[in-house]
Amino acid sequence: MQSMVPEKNVLVIGGGLAGLTAALHLNKSGMDVTLIERHGYPRHKVCGEYVSNEVLPYFDWLGVDFRSLAPSNLHTLRYTTLSGRAVECGLPLGGFGLSRYAMDQLLYRVALARGVKVIFDAVREVGYHNDRFSVATASGSIYKAAMVLGAFGKLSALSKKGKNTDRSSSPSVGVKAHYRYDGDFPTGEVSLNNFSGGYCGVSMVENRQLNICYLADYASFRKSGGIKNFQQNVLNRNRFLKEVLERSTILGQGPISVGQLSFASQPAVQDHMLMIGDTAGLIHPLCGNGMAMAVGSAKLSCELVVGYLRDGLINRREMETGYQKAWKDAFGGRMWAGRMLSGLGKSTVLQGLAMEAVGRFPLLLKKMIESTHGKPISVKGL
Repeated sequence: MQSMVPEKNVLVIGGGLAGLTAALHLNKSGMDVTLIERHGYPRHKVCGEYVSNEVLPYFDWLGVDFRSLAPSNLHTLRYTTLSGRAVECGLPLGGFGLSRYAMDQLLYRVALARGVKVIFDAVREVGYHNDRFSVATASGSIYKAAMVLGAFGKLSALSKKGKNTDRSSSPSVGVKAHYRYDGDFPTGEVSLNNFSGGYCGVSMVENRQLNICYLADYASFRKSGGIKNFQQNVLNRNRFLKEVLERSTILGQGPISVGQLSFASQPAVQDHMLMIGDTAGLIHPLCGNGMAMAVGSAKLSCELVVGYLRDGLINRREMETGYQKAWKDAFGGRMWAGRMLSGLGKSTVLQGLAMEAVGRFPLLLKKMIESTHGKPISVKGL
């Protein structure tokens, strides 16, 4: 089936946080936008589900209010180590805890209500010729577009094509589940807890559900024999994690996982597509703020697309180079900080020295948080 579309339309491939945000931005800017997503809504995703308040001015501009979903209010970071040390620090901007199940569903409903076309299909191939894109899907449809944003995430078939193929660098596995905690868990706290070969985040989301999400070295995880054994033999060596897990009852159908994750750098522009969210490089949990970074990348890309397609202020080459620079300026330092902190956590000696330094100079932890968070996201006028 051939689908004919307007000359200056935009296709967004992938309906996660970055893709949905981009679709709303382009729609608000008066552009014809279609989003293609292979899965339905709502659904759970492997995600720490902590969002920095830096995104709130942007979502206010988009006309999206998450308060109706009653997210948790997060204001304190707690970091714990295998040796039993713990240190706390206030989050400068604060944040909120909200499941992707609820968040993506709300964004999807708002997008539909505002006229965004949403197609549930899997994209098989994207071609570019004579300044136009051709997008082929599993159902046999072909969509033409003036611009394509790649928001298809970390492990789609498209992610493995071209320059986005390197998934072999220090592969990891991510596991997440929601729990009901038996006791008075500090609802304003997001904790980051080290274990051998990885990190585990713990924080409240809506409805007093406890999000427990961890990233582990894939080889160690596989050797352990599965999620249950890994929890008992590895996670429980961190005393804080052991206490939390022993007092928590899993909700729903159990943990979900995603494997073979790599944090190797990826191009921000590939085959003339602007890559947003995890597609532009998987965001390490120790960047502290992956959801806000995904939202921020959508905003950066859309401002340039509007300047190119709608306003004619720049050409395609200027749009692409402008996005590469804007992405690097906004997120390059945070991505580097995440990688450095990850390396620190894998060394017991270095981690001990770092905790000693933070204990003596608490401002160091504040500086670490600032290095992985941004300022409130401002929006250029239409």
